[in-house]
Amino acid sequence: MSVQWLTLTTPEKVLLGVYFSLWTIFGLVGVRRAWILYLYLRRSRLRPTAPVEFAELPRVTVQLPIYNERYVVERLIRSVAALDYPKDRLQIQVLDDSTDDTGRLAATEVEKLRAEGVRIEHVRRANRTGYKAGALQNGMRTASGEFLLLFDADFVPGPRLLREVLPPFTDPRVGMVQARWEHLNAESTLLARVQSISLDGHFVVEHEARAKNGLFFNFNGTAGIWRKSCIEDAGGWEHDTLTEDLDLSYRAQLKGWRFVYLRDVVCPAELPPDMKAFKTQQFRWAKGSAEVAKKILPRVWRSAMPLGKKLDMTIHLTQNAAFVLAFLLSLFVIPVFVMRSWGTFRTAGLVELPLFLFATGSLLVFYGIAQAGAGRGWTSQIKYFPAVLSIAIGLSISNTRAILEGIGGKRTPFHRTPKYNVTGREIPRGRAMYQALPSGTSLFEILLGLAFCIVFVLAIVRGRFGDAPFVMLFLYGYLYVGWKSLHAGSARLRRS
Repeated sequence: MSVQWLTLTTPEKVLLGVYFSLWTIFGLVGVRRAWILYLYLRRSRLRPTAPVEFAELPRVTVQLPIYNERYVVERLIRSVAALDYPKDRLQIQVLDDSTDDTGRLAATEVEKLRAEGVRIEHVRRANRTGYKAGALQNGMRTASGEFLLLFDADFVPGPRLLREVLPPFTDPRVGMVQARWEHLNAESTLLARVQSISLDGHFVVEHEARAKNGLFFNFNGTAGIWRKSCIEDAGGWEHDTLTEDLDLSYRAQLKGWRFVYLRDVVCPAELPPDMKAFKTQQFRWAKGSAEVAKKILPRVWRSAMPLGKKLDMTIHLTQNAAFVLAFLLSLFVIPVFVMRSWGTFRTAGLVELPLFLFATGSLLVFYGIAQAGAGRGWTSQIKYFPAVLSIAIGLSISNTRAILEGIGGKRTPFHRTPKYNVTGREIPRGRAMYQALPSGTSLFEILLGLAFCIVFVLAIVRGRFGDAPFVMLFLYGYLYVGWKSLHAGSARLRRS
């Protein structure tokens, strides 16, 4: 290898140097993932502490921030009204910023429930200032509860959920309790299955590992309950980022509040049914996390936290940078493959292969353990794991753009994820009015996917069959994400 290295030109050395640096970083990401798995497994054997009940049930306000949710708003309101809790201690706020007929549907449902003795309010604002964060902050002004339970429009809480999330608050230091997300339509399509597996990795393993080992973790925007005084102490809901939940979570924990995660308390929700809706959600999450990192990390490093925790918080807030690395790696894979195919640097694979196996292997183990922890059985889900990795690569262009916008300070509105009350494989007919925004990257994704098609053919022609599966991850990911993004809009227009 050293002899070959000496024969390379300077541009070739730079190319390989950057390429292997990217793989080394991915290897380090694999090390961190293995560390999270270790934290998860070492705590998984501990028996949970028996919950302490309130001597007298506290007053709770359920907040439902909605915006143009005509297909799911009635389901949401009915499920919340069915919570098993004394009516005189439960207040429900429908925080409705809608501009379509969602407002009429919500008002009708609210009136029915009020006639049945439910304490429920339909709260409208003159404008949508602050988007979801603004609606929540506005609702706090008239919230009578000591605790605030939040649900997005696509969630369907079970009757016992409120009673299950309250006991940790008998500890006055606890500021927030998060339940685990479950999935209503996980079996419907490949995209839904991929989302389900990815979210299970986050909720079953990472949240559990972080919460049980005293590390910061975040409220996920829904299916969680806050102590009202915690929100007030942290400065309230702020709307200078697209992920107000992550922002408030860090501000509250930096003030000393404890967060609790209840893995065994689940709340089902609808997964985005098409690629455009999914990309809209992922773009907002990626951009918002970059905005929060830019805002919060200076406070983290000025705090009195131990160095180890500061490093962990930095990695936690910047972990979406993996999408930028995946996009950069994609750009370097093609020229490096050409170099190897024509014999310029044949032994590069000896360095690349171990890094690739460790980076991807740790990911597959991570998701396998998450599926086992979710009670699904990893053996029945393992066939989807390559698609999880491949589609994450396919999202890298859109999410790289999001992260760069977040770091660069480009302000954009809060674009909600469309929900359709999906019960089967297709969006029901006539539901085309809620269009996710075009990502602007679909053609680039398809072009990059076609470039990898050429590389794949070249690998077969040159007899480099071992490279073919690796190239397929990039080929499939970019073509699937790009094509589905374009197809989602045209298919929905045909149905309407």
